[in-house]
Amino acid sequence: MSHQLTGDRFDPPVYEPEVGQLPEIEEPEGDVNETGTTTVGVTTAEGVVVATDMRASLGGRFVSNKDVQKVEQVHPTAALTLVGSVGGAQSFIRNIRAEVNLYEARRGEDMSIEALATIAGNFARGGPFFAINPILGGVDDDGNHVYSIDPAGGVMADDYTVTGSGLTVAYGTLEREYEEGLSNEEGKQVAAGAVKAAVERDTGSGNGVFLAEVTEEGVDISGHKDFGEVL
Repeated sequence: MSHQLTGDRFDPPVYEPEVGQLPEIEEPEGDVNETGTTTVGVTTAEGVVVATDMRASLGGRFVSNKDVQKVEQVHPTAALTLVGSVGGAQSFIRNIRAEVNLYEARRGEDMSIEALATIAGNFARGGPFFAINPILGGVDDDGNHVYSIDPAGGVMADDYTVTGSGLTVAYGTLEREYEEGLSNEEGKQVAAGAVKAAVERDTGSGNGVFLAEVTEEGVDISGHKDFGEVL
């Protein structure tokens, strides 16, 4: 499954606030659909690979969806994961896309990945997005980048990172398997392997893996119910 740009806009159209302005969101009552989640981002020699599981839960007790795409294209050469409440994460994605489109329209050029990470951190700190903790992976003229963004707005760059409820198990796999200079195909195997390890032990993660391959050519996202298709 490949996500492409249509003309100068992302498809479907998204809400476009003025820079720095966020829509008001009221905190919901009752149980909220949550992504639980294991999300992994790794840099490679060719770009970036981002991997996520596919499970959403209701109130942490019930699997409400087994086919949730937790990574989305937000920039011509960048992808962002969804971690936390589904509604908050989706709203966060829409606003990031809007800022990218607005920047391109005003300046006639793509936003740098560092600037995109800064905006994502500002939104996480200032917006009511219900404790999201996404990973941003992107490619620009300055190289290949992976950032983790915490709920307080902290932005940290690294060669690889993990967020979500399965991070402790996934990190162990990455520490063992990751090395500099991986190809994207090798990166997909390493990232998917980390998600698979987390799925074995973390009840909030499961049901397969989505992989986003990011290069200077764009973003390609594919879903796999069977880890054997990747590993």
